[in-house]
Amino acid sequence: MSSGISRSNSARKESIALSLAIHNHQPVGNFDFVFEQAYKQAYEPMVAALERHPGVRIALHYTGPLRDWLLANRPQLIERVHALVARGQVEIMSGGYYEPILIALPDADKQGQIRKLSLAVQDDFDYVPSGAWLAERIWEPHLARDLQAAGIDYTIVDDTHFTSTGLNEEQLFGYYVTEEQGHTLKIFATSRTLRYIIPWEQPDQVLEWLRGQADGTGNRVAVMGDDGEKFGLWPGTYEHCWGSEQWIERFFSLLEAGGDWIRTVPPGECAHRLPPLGRVYLPTASYEEMMEWALPAGLAGSIAEVKHRLQGEGRAETLRFVRGGFWRNFMVKYPEVNTMHKKMLRVSEKIQQLRRDHGGEDPRIQQALEHLWAGQCNCPYWHGVFGGIYLFHIRAATFEHLIKAESLIDSLKHGEGSWVDVAVTDFDRDGREEVLLESDCQSLYFHPAEGGQCFEWDWRQRAFNLLNTLGRYREGYHQALREASERGDVLISGGQQRLENIHGSMVRAKAPDLHEKLIYDRQRRGSFIDHVFTGQVSLEEFRLGNFTEAGDFSNGQYRGEIRESGAGEGGNLGLTLSREGRVSADSDCSDAWGLIVEKSFELRAGEPGLELTYTLQNTSNSSRSFTFGVETNWALLGGSGPDVFLQARGDAERVPAMAAAELEAVDSARLVVNWLNMEIGLALSKKARFLWFPIETVSNSEAGFESIYQGSCLVWLWSLKLAPGSSWDVQIGVELRSVRVGG
Repeated sequence: MSSGISRSNSARKESIALSLAIHNHQPVGNFDFVFEQAYKQAYEPMVAALERHPGVRIALHYTGPLRDWLLANRPQLIERVHALVARGQVEIMSGGYYEPILIALPDADKQGQIRKLSLAVQDDFDYVPSGAWLAERIWEPHLARDLQAAGIDYTIVDDTHFTSTGLNEEQLFGYYVTEEQGHTLKIFATSRTLRYIIPWEQPDQVLEWLRGQADGTGNRVAVMGDDGEKFGLWPGTYEHCWGSEQWIERFFSLLEAGGDWIRTVPPGECAHRLPPLGRVYLPTASYEEMMEWALPAGLAGSIAEVKHRLQGEGRAETLRFVRGGFWRNFMVKYPEVNTMHKKMLRVSEKIQQLRRDHGGEDPRIQQALEHLWAGQCNCPYWHGVFGGIYLFHIRAATFEHLIKAESLIDSLKHGEGSWVDVAVTDFDRDGREEVLLESDCQSLYFHPAEGGQCFEWDWRQRAFNLLNTLGRYREGYHQALREASERGDVLISGGQQRLENIHGSMVRAKAPDLHEKLIYDRQRRGSFIDHVFTGQVSLEEFRLGNFTEAGDFSNGQYRGEIRESGAGEGGNLGLTLSREGRVSADSDCSDAWGLIVEKSFELRAGEPGLELTYTLQNTSNSSRSFTFGVETNWALLGGSGPDVFLQARGDAERVPAMAAAELEAVDSARLVVNWLNMEIGLALSKKARFLWFPIETVSNSEAGFESIYQGSCLVWLWSLKLAPGSSWDVQIGVELRSVRVGG
């Protein structure tokens, strides 16, 4: 086994150290079978390979969600890694326990999450970690202070972070020191070249590249930090790494047989024994692909074209300064991400306020903090080639933890009885106020400035956000799917396990004709969105978004009025949102006429559900005929299965969540998620025409393009004729029930 690195220059000519850091992670809320598959195909084989090759020394990072699963299901792996640590072969890295994007968290949560994982590392491996893995290698300068305050000595980011400052690849074989307000941190650059050739090129080619970087100083360190899942879990990699090709076995054997010219050394040991290469101040950045994904859809495709052109022209010196977007832009690109993030901030502030008020002694505060941190897991807060916000079950798990945390804190604030409360605040930080209606049973958030729609509806008993839907957004990679479909050049992957670098250009899809599902929404898919049409609108028109809006209500500004009756302990809350808008059949608005739409919501303490009254008034001086529609969208988790359906009028026939249907003269219905024992009862005082269809998105993943169910849209339509000055109203009741519906 290597004796490590010294400061002297007495090493043989052409020597280099290879520092590998393998990051292993599964998100909060992921399916158990995915954890198991990852364990069998990636995590356990890597540990076994290290056991067979004691001369290969690396760093391993296990995130908190994965650690929790291993302790509960495969504790022997923890014991085996402990043995590797004890013999000096493996270094364990820390980081945020639930793998959060640290820059997006309040400072107390940043440091709390890191300390939690560092303590877990000490408990599991009798090892004090000095390094921290950054989720998605997302860096902002202020992190130097927070990481050092949490006891961290070094971290690893991408070489693109460095090259954009003017450094070149030749200057990155080691670590630099940065600081924030005098707090210093050591930073290594993971090599893009190594990330792209390990394990895609042959092992001897990897060593050939490393030999080309070696020199006579004995101080050069080539670093590769990357996902452990690429060694067995990504498509085709299990057979490649551990099957007939035995890539890891051959690679590790070559490393051990390399002699003095190459040594494998964990990054923490390099940071301890070697001097820094210099001082550096890095810009906000992540890895190259992430910064492309953060751009608006059109620009993501444009920057890729610019980079390809510069590469073809051999203009590497210019290319280094071509950067993509900024991770925080995901909160602009996807309003659903922003809602989740601002919900997390609101819950965090509630917890910190209660800790200040109560001294943090109540155990419910610590329980709430644990749920909050679990709800900060990074995976649903962005989107790239790894699903992210597009994964319904991951979003649901995040909201589950955030709602549980908030419910615990609110129970301390309000007591165990029934209560109602209201907040008028700029929840989403866009400079406009939202209205938050809350009770012991539920929370409803409204955007008066965006059509008065409800954009979050938390059912506290089930810790479930009923509006956890996702819109159908244009993505930069959709053009590649369209073009490949036109050429007939889409590889239908299905169950195949063809080896393909996810950074390659092959267009793969899990099903044929996915390009036909590239439909884009006009606005966010919330609920109680108001539409006015001068004629009828068909199911297909609404599903495709090919309808003409005659009114200006769906995105218009609504006025709000709050009514309180016994607010606090017991009592009711009311919210009336109204808009005096214009309706016109012509684009030039030459025949525009006035219409008032008013919607009043009633929320009662101790009751899950609400009562809603719509009142419409024709303010013109002539009779008007039109169609009024109310759009609702529902997050029916598991909607691609048979246990989620719509049942109208008490009929035995059920319409699956994945089916489209048009139902006439409906005044009652049930939305059922049978496998979760959830039912949403709907009662209308006046019969309506129902439009029902699934919301499906098309996204790219490591296994190719796929269609994902994101929720179901239910539209209520009434054909109306109003005399001058006359009004029309309808009452709608929504009841949330925890019941078991017969199979």
